[in-house]
Amino acid sequence: MSFHPSAPVVHEARAGSRIAAVADFRPERIVSNTELGNPLGVSAEWIERRVGIRERRFAGPGDSVPGMGAHAAAKALSTAGLGPADVDLVILATCSMPSPMPNGAASVAALLGIPTVAAFDVNAACAGFCYALGIADGLVRSGTSRCALVVGAERMTDWVDPTDVDTATIFADGAGAAVVVPAERTGIHPVVWGGDGEKASLVAIPDRHSSVTMSGQAVYRWVTTELTEVARAACAHAGVAPGDLKGFVTHQANLRMIEHLARTLGATGAAIARDIVETGNTSAASVPLALTRLIDLGRLRSGDPVLLMGFGAGLSYAAQVVTCP
Repeated sequence: MSFHPSAPVVHEARAGSRIAAVADFRPERIVSNTELGNPLGVSAEWIERRVGIRERRFAGPGDSVPGMGAHAAAKALSTAGLGPADVDLVILATCSMPSPMPNGAASVAALLGIPTVAAFDVNAACAGFCYALGIADGLVRSGTSRCALVVGAERMTDWVDPTDVDTATIFADGAGAAVVVPAERTGIHPVVWGGDGEKASLVAIPDRHSSVTMSGQAVYRWVTTELTEVARAACAHAGVAPGDLKGFVTHQANLRMIEHLARTLGATGAAIARDIVETGNTSAASVPLALTRLIDLGRLRSGDPVLLMGFGAGLSYAAQVVTCP
């Protein structure tokens, strides 16, 4: 195949962007607390009491990061009534690719049948999907893109030491995707993002031959003491009071952490995503997976204001209020 570059297409800038659809991919293999806990000498009840997880999904041999991402993206496009030919940008949020290059987004695009589309990866770990959504919003509003696929996909089990009780009982695999298109009204509000590199070692993979390490208690304290203000700022940027949120979808790291954030923010009247119970911690995939589940369960309706927030290794965080598709 020969490539012939064409003149750049500049689309009209729009007042806003919106999520047209979201979708998920959950691997077939369901792994219980008993299956994981017995070899580690801990009970199923201990795992659930500690982090809120009852079961999680592990990728199969054929479930690559780009492959899972492409499955979720294809479903999202179908739900939006669009096809691969409509897409001009693919952003993949992931921290679990097996090698530094090629980037996973290009492989997602190729699997969808759009091999020459603009494509790049974002590695902000568990905050990655919200980072990527903020980037897509800006590119669509500027007219650079007319239809962006934002994908969060992870094979965290490739990077976990199965003998480490602190990580082996938590991390899992999966993918979620969102289709972002122009809108006359704001459907994706400004992202509030940042990071604290001085604490970066709290969650890390020291080198490509290592497994993920995590100082769970320190991360818990960081999230519960510092990130409520990030959520408040995201609501303020959207002009939405926390009590008026209809959905509260954070990174699915720990059930007690999620419920603490919702309570301290004052969003307890919202539908709170508790996808971690059945899905575990899927890093950059967790926010779109959790959002899709709330929609599929009928707990969110089109037009509802929903707070999305990711946080994790970096230490990175990002939050924005979106209109439910």
